[in-house]
Parts: sequence; C-alpha cells; structure tokens
Amino acid sequence: MEDRDFLRFIENIKEFTGIDLSQYKETQMKRRLTTLRLRRGFATFAAYFEALKKDQTLLEEFLDRMTINVSEFWRNRVRWETLEQIFLPRLMAESAGRLRCWSAACSTGEEAYTLAMILAEKGALPGSHILATDIDKGVLAQARAGVYPDKAVRDVPESYLRKYFRKDGAMYRVADTLKPHIRFERHNLLADSFGHAFDLIVCRNVLIYFTEEAKDQLYHRFAAALRPGGILFVGSTEQIFTPGQYGFESAETFFYRKIR
Repeated sequence: MEDRDFLRFIENIKEFTGIDLSQYKETQMKRRLTTLRLRRGFATFAAYFEALKKDQTLLEEFLDRMTINVSEFWRNRVRWETLEQIFLPRLMAESAGRLRCWSAACSTGEEAYTLAMILAEKGALPGSHILATDIDKGVLAQARAGVYPDKAVRDVPESYLRKYFRKDGAMYRVADTLKPHIRFERHNLLADSFGHAFDLIVCRNVLIYFTEEAKDQLYHRFAAALRPGGILFVGSTEQIFTPGQYGFESAETFFYRKIR
C-alpha cells in the first residue's frame, strides 16, 4: 500500500508540475520526501499531494526540498583554477572572447557568479553571456538578488571579495556590474529543451541524484548543446567513465571536451 501511494504521488506530481521524480534515485528521493511529508503532518502521499495543489507555500517547500539546493562560491577551488588557467584561455581564443556559457542547475547562483567574476578578470565578460537555470523559482529569485551570508563567501579569493562584493551588515551583495551578463531562467533538465553552440556548460553536483538512465540521457543532450571543442565541467563525484559514447573526450579530471 505504501509503495502504491508513493508511485501514485510520482504520477500526480508529473501531471501537475511536469517534474518526473522517477528519474531521480528512488531511495534518496523517497526518504527525503517521506521526512518532509511526515513533518507537515500528512499520513499519506495522497493527502500530501492534495495539500500541495492548494497551498503554494507548501508546493514551493516541496520543490526546494526535492532539488537539493547546495551551492558555494569557488566550490572545489582547484577545479575553478583549472578552468581559469587551462580551458578559458583556449575557449576565449576560439570564440574571439565572446563566450556562450550555461550554468545548469545553478541553485542560488554562486557558480554562475563565480564564472562571471573569472571572465571579468580576464576581460571577457563584456562580450560574453551566461545562462543560469534551475527548476526552483525560489532559488532563482535568491540568485537574481545576489545577496549571501558571510559563510557563503568564505572561499572567495580576497582580491575577488574586495572587487566584486559589497558588505551590507551581515550579508554580502554581488556587484551590480556582473548581473547584466547573467540571465537566470527556470528550466527542467529532464523535460525542457536545451540550447546549442555553448562554449562551456557547468553542471556540478546534481547528476549524482539522477538514475543511470537519466544521466545517460543528459550526457547526450549536453554534448549536443556544446559546439565542437566546447567543455562540460562536472562535479567532483560525477566522473564520466566512458565519455566517448557521448561524443566527449576527457580533457582533464572532471572536464570533458566535445569531440570535433
């Protein structure tokens, strides 16, 4: 009975929101949502779904919990240094400094702003464009605001912190000069269409929550969205063991180049 209740919930959510929870790893997803459902006092997923349809606040909480919004500036800093020192100079040369970048599953925007700061330091931001997307409208609103607590900026290099942030009480505000170059939009990785001819796609620490079938689909779609020679930058637990089957070659640990 409990399994049928949960499976019907998955079907209802897909019909209501377009989000396919069956593409996520079931054990992790079911545990997370069961905890949330019980905390809100619903005995079954059926009752929880009926409440979600009527209560926007409850629905937004569900979406926030489901999407696991964890992001940091300069997360795994050595990887960003690799991007900055090895890949961006070549990508800039090939695109005449006019880069098309996509921060997929961007959460509250830290990685999109990290990329913008690095491009600004290289003089490539004015001619470049960064698309930053997420399924959760709530985190996108936070990303557009660009206001973060001090713990969020603890790994930001001191020179960047001084230049691209303004202290405002206990918070830090991202410099307004960065914002015009980032477009934050709602996007469902598993259902919506992708763009094309990107020079760089950053999608880190989200694919680990998807099933192997969903990841296989996404790697093919990321490859199709990159121009030949473009780079996919993934998280430190998301190594692609057979990149060739997706049209990639390993360019560096956690960096994959679309084969020309």
